[in-house]
Amino acid sequence: MKVTHRRYVPYSHAHYGGSLVDGAYVLGLFGDVATEVCIRMDGDEGLFASYSDVRFLAPVRAGDVIEVSAEVTRVGNRSRTLAFEARVVCRARPEVSASAAEVLDPPIVAVAATGVVVIPARPAPPP
Repeated sequence: MKVTHRRYVPYSHAHYGGSLVDGAYVLGLFGDVATEVCIRMDGDEGLFASYSDVRFLAPVRAGDVIEVSAEVTRVGNRSRTLAFEARVVCRARPEVSASAAEVLDPPIVAVAATGVVVIPARPAPPP
């Protein structure tokens, strides 16, 4: 199972010089796609348990359009291991004009991660 979301990164999220966005912004988006995976697979929003690996590979900037995906790589009794990827698919071009942007082909892989979500135990039905 794989879930993908796209999101425009607003300028209000730029925290650093060069309109850079902090890494926590992307991790929050990973949580969003993980939630949809849990709903689709288990009918429950699930709980994020851990990241075993997070790699920040390229910057995410305000004005980007990013595509985040979560793909199930392992299914346990109540746990799901997910491979995450965030790709910049469009980027602002402020050096051209205030509203210029371009589609990136190929996209830039900005963040890759592996994480685990768990599905809460369901209470036993009454006897």
